[in-house]
Amino acid sequence: MKKFAIVNFIIFAFAFAAFAQKTQTIKPKVVTVTEKTQTTTTTTTPVSTTIAAAQAPGEKGVRAAFERLVEGIRQVDAEKVMSVYQNSDRILFFNNNGSATIGWDTMKKNRETSYAKTKNVSLDITGLRVEMLDKDAAYVSCKWKQTQEFDGNLESASGRMTLVFRQIGKDWKIIHLHTSPDNPAAARPVFPSERENQ
Repeated sequence: MKKFAIVNFIIFAFAFAAFAQKTQTIKPKVVTVTEKTQTTTTTTTPVSTTIAAAQAPGEKGVRAAFERLVEGIRQVDAEKVMSVYQNSDRILFFNNNGSATIGWDTMKKNRETSYAKTKNVSLDITGLRVEMLDKDAAYVSCKWKQTQEFDGNLESASGRMTLVFRQIGKDWKIIHLHTSPDNPAAARPVFPSERENQ
C-alpha cells in the first residue's frame, strides 16, 4: 500500500509539473529605445525616446523644402521661392485672391513683377502640419500672417495654406498650392454661412 501511495505521489507530482509548464504565462519584454546626447562636459547621458515621436521617412526633406520657400518669401527672392516648385506647365496655384495660376513660368513672371515692388516682408507660420501620404508624397498645411510694403503701401493679410509635395529625384517639390484668406472680400463668391463660420 505504501508503495502504491508513493507511486501515485510521483505520478501526481509529474502531472502537476507538466500542467504548470503548459499554463505558464509569458510576459512580454518591454524595450526602451535610448539615444546618447553629449553635454559640454563630454559626458554622455541616455535620453529616453519613443519610436512614435520619430519623423516619418521623407518628412525631414519636406520640412526643409517648406523652410526654403518661407525663407525665399521673407527675402523677396523669386528664384529661391520658385526653386521649391516643380518646373511644370501643369502646376496649379490657387491664389489667396480667388484667382488661379497655371504653369511654373507664368507664376515665376508674376512673382518677379510683384517682388520688384515688395520689401520689408514679415511672414509668421503657425500650426504647421506635415502629413506623409506615401514615401514620395506629402502635404503641408498651416496658417500664415504676412505684412509687407508693396509699392510704398503697407499691406497685411492672413489665411490658411495647403501645399502638396512630391519627391522628384532627390528633391521634394511643391506640385500644388492652395491658399485662402481669413477675410475674403465681400464681392468674392463665398456662401454667407461659410463667411460667418471662419
